[in-house]
Amino acid sequence: MRPILTAAAMRTAEEQAIAAGTSIETLMGRAGASLALAVLRFAGPEPTLVLCGPGNNGGDGYVAARHLAAAGVDVRIAAMAEPVTDVARWARGLWSGPVERLENAKPASVLVDCLFGTGLKRGLEDVVQQRLCDLSRRSQLTVCADLPSGVEADSGAILSAVPKAHLTVSFGALKPAHRLMPAMACTGRLVLADIGIAADLRWHEITRPELPPIAPDAHKYNRGLVHALAGKMPGAIALAASAAARTGAGYVRVSTSRVIEHLPAAVVQTDTATLADPRIGCILVGPGMGDLPQILTLALTSHAPKVIDADGIGQIGEPERLRGQDAIVTPHAGEFAKLFGDLPGTKAEQALAAAERSGAVIVFKGPDTLVASPDGRLGFAPPAPSWLATAGTGDVLAGMIAALRARGLPAFEAASAGVWLHGRAAERAGPAMIADDLLASIPLVL
Repeated sequence: MRPILTAAAMRTAEEQAIAAGTSIETLMGRAGASLALAVLRFAGPEPTLVLCGPGNNGGDGYVAARHLAAAGVDVRIAAMAEPVTDVARWARGLWSGPVERLENAKPASVLVDCLFGTGLKRGLEDVVQQRLCDLSRRSQLTVCADLPSGVEADSGAILSAVPKAHLTVSFGALKPAHRLMPAMACTGRLVLADIGIAADLRWHEITRPELPPIAPDAHKYNRGLVHALAGKMPGAIALAASAAARTGAGYVRVSTSRVIEHLPAAVVQTDTATLADPRIGCILVGPGMGDLPQILTLALTSHAPKVIDADGIGQIGEPERLRGQDAIVTPHAGEFAKLFGDLPGTKAEQALAAAERSGAVIVFKGPDTLVASPDGRLGFAPPAPSWLATAGTGDVLAGMIAALRARGLPAFEAASAGVWLHGRAAERAGPAMIADDLLASIPLVL
């Protein structure tokens, strides 16, 4: 997993590395060298213009330019101001070439943005922002050091107009903005450079999961029984139950008083099964439930783990009702606000606060999906295709997570694995997909 650190946590990690004997010059040297290597691998030895700001992000740029020059690249530096930190002055002192003024700089094939990094709290001055955007527009490739200049590191907010990068090189750890909208859409390809700091993994990018193997003596019940509760709209629960079956649950059944069409024959439909069945690995409630709060109440009487989605979320009422439920709750932004109200802070902070308050694992869905655990762990989903924004895909995700929970993954790991697989299945399905097509892609991804 790639760690994710806030700006404050990143400063702490750097201070700890320095206290342990790694000089700040060494850290900057590693960052700049990594940036230069990434530029060479991504763009080749094309004419390059490096834009340096007055802080440590600019210092990284001076180091990178020196390495690029040593590799034979035609590289120039344009600075918006003289360095203001000691380590940036050190880096500037090692650069033997000329330094142009930002306002006079001519474009190059490759633009490397080292103006501002994780410390930015306000937008760029108009003249700087306009110059950055103009130079980026007139280059073939734009590469950013740590973050695109104009992005707030912790929230992903766009503080001033930001040109879309083709590549962003993050140092030591990813930052929340790399995986939060709207900044995530501006970073391009994202690579992580190891500069020798110890980064906490409690916040991390969700990656390829390790799924539980199917035991040689497995049978349908110990592979995972998902029990889904139907409501007013059969299509949604059909998508969710089908997804659970496709994601490897050994047995999927739906409690329903009427026959639901378009369900695989392997999914059992019954009006007699009880939630007291000790074999149930996970209860799935909410998709297609409608305004039938008694269905959620029934689910909450069971001691089995549960996934609560869609209409079920709207019927919870107070989040504290979920305490002790071993629940995974999967709200989009509107459902999240209805359940938890207007929480302060960034999306990451809101997700963690919701998990702590409810005692449930929260899958805060969106183009920047987060998985938050009550114990403080937070997973940031990698980018998923925008064509997931179509009806029914959330029902598919709920079913996938329920299957993984029933198969034995703990709640946080099941939710994270479901989110990752869901995004990859959408990639396989292609931009013309509907939710039904997503089901067919699940086995391919598995």
